[in-house]
Amino acid sequence: MGLYIDHVTKRFGSHTAVDQLSLAIPEREIFGFLGANGAGKTTTFRMALGLLTPSEGSITWNGKKISYEESDQIGYLPEERGLYPKLKVKDQLIYLGRLKGMSKNEALTEMERWLERFKVPDYANKKVEELSKGNQQKIQFIAAVLHKPKLLILDEPFSGLDPVNVELLKKSVVELKESGTSIVFASHRMEHVEELCQHLCIMHHGKPVVHGSLREIKRSFGKKNVFVQGDFDMGFLKETTGVTKFKKTSEGAELQVEHKEISQHIFQKLQNKGFVRKFALEEPSLHDIFVEKVGASYE
Repeated sequence: MGLYIDHVTKRFGSHTAVDQLSLAIPEREIFGFLGANGAGKTTTFRMALGLLTPSEGSITWNGKKISYEESDQIGYLPEERGLYPKLKVKDQLIYLGRLKGMSKNEALTEMERWLERFKVPDYANKKVEELSKGNQQKIQFIAAVLHKPKLLILDEPFSGLDPVNVELLKKSVVELKESGTSIVFASHRMEHVEELCQHLCIMHHGKPVVHGSLREIKRSFGKKNVFVQGDFDMGFLKETTGVTKFKKTSEGAELQVEHKEISQHIFQKLQNKGFVRKFALEEPSLHDIFVEKVGASYE
């Protein structure tokens, strides 16, 4: 069960946007979907929603091809905003809820619950264009989840939000997962993916370059990070064999090493050089893995 993408290719003329992509997205989980702009993420989402037809391969949800019958079970928050600026929030959400098969009263009840939840109950009668970018994003999120979808596709759901509202939405996403929704989550913010997702796929030019459980991906990457804090210049560590990256920081240095044993050589080199406040060996971050696999600076 869940969402299955089986050897899917999508061509637009001579351009191949998605190239032989195969993914199984588990039920009741948040699956991270990453890639630089143009990697094929949005095209994949549009095929999963039934808005585009694959050139080859198939996409199924719980064993069935996605058609209008299944689309009521899917929620989608697109990266580009799609609300009507002149309509009141209430009218818009009721309309979108009705399109997904809800009655007017069901849509109203859910809308009120979500507006309360997001601490904006007085926005029901405001026009979308009167709201800040961050609050428009909250309304867009409500539009995607109002009908209690079984599959929810979130494309950059936290863009335009301040840290307090990011936490508010993050909490809602986790609760939706726990109540049984399968969630596909695309983001440029690696730390959000690390925090929320157990499995992920990094796409590059339409192909998956990394795919699997976050834990295994980090383990198989091999390289580790070393963080040192101290009151002396650590530039001499740069020359240590096995150090692949070195960066001075205001408090010391950050290094990437080929494998964990190298960290012990670094530790020995620090002896008698000065007072070391912190020495930490950590798994690579998803950002490190992304930059190496996709081969471009990415923020």
